Amino acid sequence: MTTIGVTLGDVTGIGPEVALKAAVQPEFTGIGLVLLGDPGTLQRLAVAHDPPAGLREWPGRAAAAPGLWKLPVGSPLPAGLRPGAPEAAGAALEFLREGAQRCLGDDFDGLVTAPVNKEAILRTGIPFTGQTEFLTGIAGHPHTAMMLLGTDDRGRWLRVALATTHLPLKDVPDALTVDAVERAIRLASDACARLGIARCRVSVCGLNPHAGEGGLMGTEELEVIGPAIRRAQQSGCDVNGPWPADTLFHQALHGSCDAVVAMYHDQGLAPLKLVAFDTGVNWTLGLPFVRTSPDHGTAYDLAGKGVARADSMVSAIGLALQLAQESRCPGPAGRQSPTRGT
Repeated sequence: MTTIGVTLGDVTGIGPEVALKAAVQPEFTGIGLVLLGDPGTLQRLAVAHDPPAGLREWPGRAAAAPGLWKLPVGSPLPAGLRPGAPEAAGAALEFLREGAQRCLGDDFDGLVTAPVNKEAILRTGIPFTGQTEFLTGIAGHPHTAMMLLGTDDRGRWLRVALATTHLPLKDVPDALTVDAVERAIRLASDACARLGIARCRVSVCGLNPHAGEGGLMGTEELEVIGPAIRRAQQSGCDVNGPWPADTLFHQALHGSCDAVVAMYHDQGLAPLKLVAFDTGVNWTLGLPFVRTSPDHGTAYDLAGKGVARADSMVSAIGLALQLAQESRCPGPAGRQSPTRGT
């Protein structure tokens, strides 16, 4: 039986609501879905669901059956915490740590993480850059990358890997090295292969406007990005660029490539969220276990109203399930999948 852990994230946001809404979808019947959160929130979540959700306590992999389970972590959090309360921010990291350790211990086949709020965590005094970096540190695998993927309303895919993650814009040029860009290219190519895409064509953004205009508007394309592309080509990757980002995403959406490598967070996420705001998924490449998450934040303004959409969480669980099952039982390369495109 495939087992996926789902952390509740910051419980003062929409994480618990969308996690449960997604977990009870009929397409996940036949697998084990384990919700990780504090005992109080898990209890309130089950009671508030219509109809009430039967959440049995997770007995461990050996004794579990398909269905929806709970795994209490830490002490119960009180009801009615204000949005971004420090108690909730700290607890969210404990859920995350427990989920990662369960994956590393082979109790779970994959992990889906509901949103946390970076600002709220930092206010507690805990150094924190993002869930991707937090999980990278727990796993001890320094070479990871974020990939965001989703479709528009016409079924056209964007898949975007990031050469840098959560950095101030002023720090991006120094963080871009030949090794970092090549790593993102190779991870993007490997991700396409895992999704069963035949050619795994990768296109790479420039950093500067117009991809540097031959060095007249910045030299990163000549000194860093171009050499990284050539190295990746020599290792067998089907990769091209660097291209101006203002045209590349339009071309990618129309099928010119299977994945884009962007140089920094907003360069890649702005176009992805434009075309797939409700269904986008964040996939951490390079971890020793499967990890995905919905591509949205805590949405404190929607929490507790029962109106939050679970589309992105459904997509995140679906991708984690697909990747976990194919890791355990690789199937034919041509088998159809909801995440497979060109």
